Amino acid sequence: MHTSLYWLQYFSHNLTVKRIDWNTSPQLTKQEREIILKPLQAWQLGETSDGKLLLQATAKYAATVRDEHNYPAMQLFIKEEQKHGSNMGRYLDMIGEKRIKKNWADTAFRKVRGFNTSMEFWTMAVITIEGGAQIFYQSLKDATNCPLLKQICTDILIDEARHIEFQQERLLIMFNRKRRLMQNIAYNFYTIFYFATMLVIWVTYRRLFITGGNGFKKYYKKTKFKYRKTIGRLGEKGNAVFA
Repeated sequence: MHTSLYWLQYFSHNLTVKRIDWNTSPQLTKQEREIILKPLQAWQLGETSDGKLLLQATAKYAATVRDEHNYPAMQLFIKEEQKHGSNMGRYLDMIGEKRIKKNWADTAFRKVRGFNTSMEFWTMAVITIEGGAQIFYQSLKDATNCPLLKQICTDILIDEARHIEFQQERLLIMFNRKRRLMQNIAYNFYTIFYFATMLVIWVTYRRLFITGGNGFKKYYKKTKFKYRKTIGRLGEKGNAVFA
């Protein structure tokens, strides 16, 4: 388990690491462009959030637990997500495609977030979306032979792995503060939300997933694996759910 200070220092350093050679020219075939364009535009939009509501929930939570480093760590976490949106937007610019301003999935997710002020729900939701993002960006990376796009996806995948670890640790802290009955209720809610959301992600971007080598059976297998590494760990021995 890492402290918020550790994550603050990690994100501060990681934001200085450059993994993309922007001198590399985009190389997309017409068929590749047709498959990846709409999913790329949709996720680029999703990565551009200002994180205002998440920061409000973080400020409230950090004050409650008296963790002075939690808020600035979350600010840098959001900055990394915005970096992903910026990089994908730059790629769209380079291939002569527009950055969209509205998408039904993004609109729906933003509306759900608008009603949420709970740090616990925010954390669980971010873990879920980040898990889907890992499969999405790996599929995007494998769906074309464009070296620049592959670099962009690799950079995001490296970041996302640590993002999930960061959020999973925060969720465990909040989970362990609950009484046993509330842990059981929360655990079941997390599980339903996780798999329902991952199913929506599959239905929405299934063509890209399949092109990137992740048919439904493989997608579901990866989904279960990611669940066991994050939310599923809350039910392991040592936590009250199954103790």
